[in-house]
Amino acid sequence: MGDIRSISEIKIFVDHFYEKIQKDDLLGPVFALRIAERDWPQHLEKMYRFWNTVLFFQKDYRGNPFAKHIGLHVQNDHFRRWVYLFRETIDDHFSGPKAEETKQRAESIAMVFNARLSGASNEVH
Repeated sequence: MGDIRSISEIKIFVDHFYEKIQKDDLLGPVFALRIAERDWPQHLEKMYRFWNTVLFFQKDYRGNPFAKHIGLHVQNDHFRRWVYLFRETIDDHFSGPKAEETKQRAESIAMVFNARLSGASNEVH
């Protein structure tokens, strides 16, 4: 098992991760609210670019990933499950410093999104 070295490996973990997400009883329905079946290829392409930017500082991704999550009714359990599936996917396919960094970055993203979405929902009520 090697490390994550390029967009080729990013495609592997993104594809496997979102395959798990779509089948997951907790997360699948949440994602289905925002991503129609026919739109998954476009979403995956966007995620390849996102992670290529995050991990390898390529200027592939443009956008506001947080904005896409506003209004979703997600809670701590959703974020815990997301992180669990993400870590599991990385561990299934890769090992090394970049794999560890990828898991840490995903956890940080989940923590920030969870905090911001909790704050956003508190502001509404």
